[in-house]
Amino acid sequence: MHSDPDHDDARVRILDAAERLFYARGIQAVGMDELRTAAGVSLKRLYRCFPAKQDLVEAYLRRRDTRWRAALAEYVDAHADGPAARPLAVFDWLHDWFTEPGFRGCAFINSYGELGAASDAVGRTAREHKRALRTYLSGLVRDALPAGQAQPEQIGGQLALLVDGAITTAALTGEPGAARQARSAAASLLAAVGPAE
Repeated sequence: MHSDPDHDDARVRILDAAERLFYARGIQAVGMDELRTAAGVSLKRLYRCFPAKQDLVEAYLRRRDTRWRAALAEYVDAHADGPAARPLAVFDWLHDWFTEPGFRGCAFINSYGELGAASDAVGRTAREHKRALRTYLSGLVRDALPAGQAQPEQIGGQLALLVDGAITTAALTGEPGAARQARSAAASLLAAVGPAE
């Protein structure tokens, strides 16, 4: 069975529109007809690609998770000067993200706040995103500190709390400096458990 290029193109256009509109205005505020118009597809094509809005929401979150974590890892790889600097580079990336036009906080926390109690899929996707972030941060800690020096999962979890706190604070206050404050707290935490740089 071969892929249908028209279907694939329509799917990408719909997901692009969904990401733009859902992130800017919230999931419940955006109807399928508005999405259809923004994507430039027929309602029939929209429902052929995503039989229910719930399917589109889950696909939007999964794609955003992949893109967000890839952008973070790419930045850390490019900007950190050695393993010890990698955990703190996460907060530098956050600062850059917070200054982007249209920054509205964490798409997963926002979606969970809107739909989490009513949607198992949204809750599951949000939890998977946060779990993947903790795993990534724990790996950075494991590489940054000497073996046996600290518990990387515990420190990774603490860094994840700082990340989420910075994202939420920046979204609520409009102040990208929340990333710098969280970076300072992360540096203190890492210094307390590891060797001085």
